Amino acid sequence: MNITLKVWRQKNSKERGRFETYHVKDVSADMSFLEMFDVLNEDLITEGKEPIAFDHDCREGICGMCSMYINGRPHGPLQGVTTCQLHMRSFKDGDTIVVEPWRAAAFPVIKDLAVDRSSFDRIMAAGGFVSVNTGNAQDANSILIPKTDADLAFESAACIGCGACVAACKNSSAMLFVSAKVSQLALLPQGQVERHERVISMVNQMDEEGFGSCTNTGACEAECPKNISVENIARLNREYLSAKIAK
Repeated sequence: MNITLKVWRQKNSKERGRFETYHVKDVSADMSFLEMFDVLNEDLITEGKEPIAFDHDCREGICGMCSMYINGRPHGPLQGVTTCQLHMRSFKDGDTIVVEPWRAAAFPVIKDLAVDRSSFDRIMAAGGFVSVNTGNAQDANSILIPKTDADLAFESAACIGCGACVAACKNSSAMLFVSAKVSQLALLPQGQVERHERVISMVNQMDEEGFGSCTNTGACEAECPKNISVENIARLNREYLSAKIAK
């Protein structure tokens, strides 16, 4: 198939960006979206032009690096998949595809489609961990955890921190990401010691990074490639209120 791409090109966070049009020929339906970009970049390099910068790492839907808007939707037209898991069979011959980076003040553009998501790292550094001395590795069944709590914690831990929730939200809120990271530890006994300190520190850091407020539109859950539930946001609000009362 032959595809027309309108790709956002931007030298850095301070320069003005623009859309540039590219024509990619003989695209296999079995190519992933990123493989199609690889072919385009090879052509650009052969022509002596600057290749398009985009983030990628595992290409298995695990790392969350491959983040971009595709025709106005984070990660593209399919639900429950990352950009690297999106294949060209989701498009038709002759289609025009518009590709942009995340649009959020807390995710400044580094170059082209690559954005700086270190704000997420700083939120995690503020409290998304367990620092108590747990000693040697325990037997798997030595700490009894209700299956419901274990399942909820596991589902929350599936968040890969790609930022699609922020990109989908009209307010650029990071509540789904932060709530998932708070939930996975708040639901487990290992996370109880720092429970109150954790939620306050992470929410404060989120606000400091410049993310917007949550207005419960549900766009974050709808576009999350790991289907993280907005129930985590309700849990985060309860955790935060409880921590403030405890103080």
